[in-house]
Amino acid sequence: MKVLSAQQMRDLEQAAVDNGATYIKLMEKAGTAAAEALIKYGAESKKVVIICGKGNNGGDGYVIGRVLKKYSCKVDIIRLGEPRTTDSKLNAEKAIKLDIAMVNFPEDKETAFELIKNADYIVDAVYGIGFRGALDENTAEIAKFVNTSKAFVMAVDIPSGVGCDDGSVKGECFKANLTVTFTTLKPAHILYPSMDYCGKTEVASVGISDELINLSEYIMQTTDEFLGEKLLPERKISSNKGTFGTLLAVVGSYGMAGAAIMCGKAAQRSGAGLVNIALPKSIYPIVAGKLIEAVFTPLAEKNGISSAEDCNKLVSLANKSNAVVLGCGMGHNEDTEKIVCEILTNCKKPIILDADGINSIVPHIHLLKKAKAPVILTPHPGEMARLLGCTVAEVQQNRAEIALNFAKEHNVSLVLKGANTLISDGNILLVNRTGNAGMARGGSGDVLAGMIGSLAAQGINPFRAAVCGVYAHGLAGDRTAKRLSETTMLPTDMIEDISF
Repeated sequence: MKVLSAQQMRDLEQAAVDNGATYIKLMEKAGTAAAEALIKYGAESKKVVIICGKGNNGGDGYVIGRVLKKYSCKVDIIRLGEPRTTDSKLNAEKAIKLDIAMVNFPEDKETAFELIKNADYIVDAVYGIGFRGALDENTAEIAKFVNTSKAFVMAVDIPSGVGCDDGSVKGECFKANLTVTFTTLKPAHILYPSMDYCGKTEVASVGISDELINLSEYIMQTTDEFLGEKLLPERKISSNKGTFGTLLAVVGSYGMAGAAIMCGKAAQRSGAGLVNIALPKSIYPIVAGKLIEAVFTPLAEKNGISSAEDCNKLVSLANKSNAVVLGCGMGHNEDTEKIVCEILTNCKKPIILDADGINSIVPHIHLLKKAKAPVILTPHPGEMARLLGCTVAEVQQNRAEIALNFAKEHNVSLVLKGANTLISDGNILLVNRTGNAGMARGGSGDVLAGMIGSLAAQGINPFRAAVCGVYAHGLAGDRTAKRLSETTMLPTDMIEDISF
């Protein structure tokens, strides 16, 4: 699915109108789709308060009210001003004819707040994708009161108070349990901090054709659309372990044996023919006892961290392998920096830098451009901040721009982890929609690095391996959450749910 900016969405709607649609029909379909989504969440016969703004988002709200009446809902509308667009006025008049009760805010503040207090469901239909800046005083007041209510809140298109294109939230903002948007996703649904105000986001069709959507310009697209239905090629009957490549994983340190185990096990589960774990000799017995299918290269060490004296051995092993993962639980000191730099400079096979592999390259970031093979970096926001020399807040506020620009500048594929992980090769920007909050645990990144490395070792194009790995990692997390719950699931549980 594409992700469109506010202007791109307006252009798409205009294209639909130029091809025979009308704005009033689009509004009718949008409001109907949003109302039916609310019914799916149990609103039938319940008390619903719809807060309508003056523009077309408010027009959607009036349509929602009419449709909900058909489901025996007790509907009240709070109006933040008289409707000012033609279509909004028309739908307000239709709602009045159905005897839907309307209260003006702030003129009748007491009644409005009483309705909100007693509502089962609240619909935010105040501002749409054209909103910028901060809510005015009256809207901010009612948003704050809504956010203290116990009602289920649905936002129409985007929560009012959110900046559509940059995901900004300046002051008070409606916080939704569900956001129903139309035709495509918008940046606010996948950027920080706005995503936290959207709740679950569902995309509803309003009848704009796939042909027009395909012709539309866009900011990014989702991983599922990029990958298509078939993630991996079929395995030939004549295949052997050599067919599916060898992954070298330089991972683990004293106290971080688990990272090596999770990376290795995820790599095996993801289909690599052979996984070679290079690790400090002190943790070899621990890891070998958990990964009986892997082979091992025990390394000399200093204080539990792999020593640079084995650099030549590792470079040789890297070039004999089909892909390399560097960094999971590896530790960070001068030796690990030398190991990472030597492999990065001399290896001719795809390299995945994760965790301490990323930390080790920070002082030597210029080497990324000198790499002889494709490089994939998988930073979380903290690691990304270290790469850029900025704060985590700055990363989170500019995720899309940072992912695209960093990948382009350093000639790498970048996986910027987090909810709605972003993946870019400097030309394409993708957002991943699989996964859940239960995956926010130490070890999830080790699993992901192992999966991406395994796919690259099997000969999958490195950028596609990154995209496919992120997508399948999220799917595994979703299966695990369904099986166990987001609260109780662990990264090791996710490995059992990896499937392609």
